[in-house]
Amino acid sequence: MKILFADKFPETQLQQLQDQGHECHLQPDLDGDTLPQAVNDAEVLVVRSTKISSETIGAAASLRLVIRAGAGTNTIDKDAAADKGIPVCNIPGKNAVAVAELAMGLLIAIDRKIPENVIDLRAGRWNKKKYSVAQGLMGRHMGIIGLGAIGFAVAERARAFGIHVYVVDKPDRSAETRETLANLGLQTVSDLDAMLRTCDIISLHVPSAAGTKGMVDAEFLDKLQPGAILINASRGDVIEETALLAAMNDKGIRAGLDVYADEPSAGEGAFSSDLASHPNTCGTHHIGASTDQAQKAVSDGVLEVIDAFVGGTVVNCVNGQG
Repeated sequence: MKILFADKFPETQLQQLQDQGHECHLQPDLDGDTLPQAVNDAEVLVVRSTKISSETIGAAASLRLVIRAGAGTNTIDKDAAADKGIPVCNIPGKNAVAVAELAMGLLIAIDRKIPENVIDLRAGRWNKKKYSVAQGLMGRHMGIIGLGAIGFAVAERARAFGIHVYVVDKPDRSAETRETLANLGLQTVSDLDAMLRTCDIISLHVPSAAGTKGMVDAEFLDKLQPGAILINASRGDVIEETALLAAMNDKGIRAGLDVYADEPSAGEGAFSSDLASHPNTCGTHHIGASTDQAQKAVSDGVLEVIDAFVGGTVVNCVNGQG
């Protein structure tokens, strides 16, 4: 098959596909605007963060499969693909550890003011008195919203730090999930309001969907304790940024953010954001899944999806075409 990679893809896995007889075209500089002109007669389209619009789907004369090399598919017009009978598949769970590591890194950086420490040292300023003040993580109370593979990976690491971890009790959870909750020592609360009242750390791990967009709004933030920490390594649009800015200014909410509502779609570029530049924000550049370990695991997952498709099976389909 002719496969177009509209993002970076490891050479080793690319070579494996070529050895299997596939025609591979690597064009990592494509973006949502240039992809419609480049898709041409590709049969498989593989992306990481590149947007796939209805225009791209419409311009693809031979497209048979779309693969998101990762979990979230909010940048892909899945309905447009479904209308043409094209399955959209993802690679869930393969980057969970990488995202969890970053979430914990953001939390530690906020508590110990690591970015400020580094900035002052690089500027020749020594201030042990100022930076010796930190609350610490052991005994804190963290609520995890979104208990998928990433949520569980964060919970496991947080428990290792001695943090009490809470999740909302849901009656439809499987016996296996409940057993995992118990084994990790996670505690349940009746609803989101109870979580927000109990926890001084909230970590978000939800997809971008109708029910999650803007979920962290003024009402949500009003229920958080003053000085609470909010971690978001999921999707930028789950937070109403103006509401978070107000909460930062009014009650000292601190945020560790890897994603933003209006972040650039390209790998490099100018970015002006009141939220990203706020002194209460410890921010990174949407790099949660960008470790070598995670990218190898995800790339291996892409090969598994392609192999299954060649064999007549669609796996991990997210738009009802499986």
